[in-house]
Amino acid sequence: MRDEKETGIGCESAPVRFPTKIAVLLRDDLESWQRLNVTAFLVSGLGTASPEVIGEPYADADGTAYLPMFRQPVLVFEGTKETLAAAHGRALSRSLPRAVFTSDLFGTGNDRDNRAAVRAVGKDLLDLVGLATYGPRNAVDKVLKGARMHP
Repeated sequence: MRDEKETGIGCESAPVRFPTKIAVLLRDDLESWQRLNVTAFLVSGLGTASPEVIGEPYADADGTAYLPMFRQPVLVFEGTKETLAAAHGRALSRSLPRAVFTSDLFGTGNDRDNRAAVRAVGKDLLDLVGLATYGPRNAVDKVLKGARMHP
């Protein structure tokens, strides 16, 4: 584990640089509402598989409690269908935690049907429109090769 001086975590005045990265890769032909929907669904899975990405609960000056959120930024990228398929393969080969969103999920309306739609297609044939992953910065950067930051 890296110490607090290197990451800045726990040092009030030091800039925070995380040794890990949370990233979402979206297909570049999605409508705006689809991009938002896909991103929200994808990131919801990361905290369950990797609880260390979740920070402490929030509270305002009046003591009103709020839910904890990710402890670090979520970077959003975009790429072609081919870029997404390649990133999926690289995330699998590196055994990184990942969430997927396929085009079929736009036609479902609940978790049970979502899972059935993904389960019905082999990993190499998924029509991916989004992928979220988390892991060491350099590994996530390699997964995202060919993608560009979302505008």
